[in-house]
Amino acid sequence: MMQESVIYQDILQKGKQIGEKRGLQIGLEQGEERGLQKGKASLVITLITYRFGNISEEIEAKIRSLSLSELNELAIALLNVTSLDDVMNWLSQFQN
Repeated sequence: MMQESVIYQDILQKGKQIGEKRGLQIGLEQGEERGLQKGKASLVITLITYRFGNISEEIEAKIRSLSLSELNELAIALLNVTSLDDVMNWLSQFQN
């Protein structure tokens, strides 16, 4: 019975270590993605502000809420837009 307890404790400890390692990995991946999203949003906002002047907090909030892929699409779209209205029209596609 004592041997089973030692084996059980060993298995339990290894399981905890695996769980902690996996949790850390998931946390790092999520943190990296969040950091990329924040950085891209800031860059897009900077580009829009440089090109068209200051933007409203509402537009900024919409941009910051976009996913990474949506931010990439917006960055590409910025090559073709000619006004802040074009940007707002593009953003209207993503209103919930």
